This record gives sequence, structure tokens and C-alpha cells, in this order.
Amino acid sequence: MFSRRFILLGAILVTLNLALWFAAPGLALRRALVDQLFGPKLVRAEVIEKGGADWRVDRGVITSVSATQLTLREADGRVQTIPLSTSTQVVSFGRHLLPSALGRRWHVLVTWPSTGAAQEVDVERIPRVARTTQASG
Repeated sequence: MFSRRFILLGAILVTLNLALWFAAPGLALRRALVDQLFGPKLVRAEVIEKGGADWRVDRGVITSVSATQLTLREADGRVQTIPLSTSTQVVSFGRHLLPSALGRRWHVLVTWPSTGAAQEVDVERIPRVARTTQASG
């Protein structure tokens, strides 16, 4: 009788161990949390890395752009001025653009360190009027 219980308990523990081993890490809770925090509803974020680096993430509509700075109007009405540099990368639907290609009313997500210029500007949406003007120009 003792050996049957021992074998049954061993089988249950092995099955439980295999189920947990093959389950997604954290049962996909981490990925869902990251998607919720940095998904399309994000307005702005300040991310501090373990090493002490301070990053900012801003999403909004471009109200003005020059060679040295970009001004965004965020969803909550805040206006944020972000410095640009020649090393700023602009990505529009997988294509790299020059920062001078940015235009008013473009919806963008900007990643930048708190003490420097924007590192990346990810274009999320270009207004229809700007698209036709850009295509013909």
C-alpha cells in the first residue's frame, strides 16, 4: 500500500514539474503588463534603469518641428519640447527617414534620455494631407 501511494505522489509531482517547466515564464503576466504600460494608451513615461539611466517616452502630435527641436501636444493637453540632434533616428513603418522629413500633425512616439536629445522618433500615423503632399514632393 505504501509503495502505491509513493508512486502516485511521485507521478503527480513529476506531472506538476513538467507542466510548470513548459508553461510560459510567469504565465505571460510580464508580457501583458509591458503591453498595457507601453501600449497605444501610453501618454508619457519616465523609465529609470538599474544603472541609473533616466529615459523618457512621450507620445503625441507634432505641433512644430525644427532642426534642433520637436514640440509635441500629448493626449492630456501637455506640450512637451524635445531636443533633436543629427543622431536622432526617425522610423516610419520600418523605413528610416531624416529628421527634416517630420511634419506637423504627425503622431509620434519619442524615446529620449532626460539629459539629451531624442534617440528615436517612431512615426505612428501620418495625416492623409501630409501623406499626399509628401508623396508628390
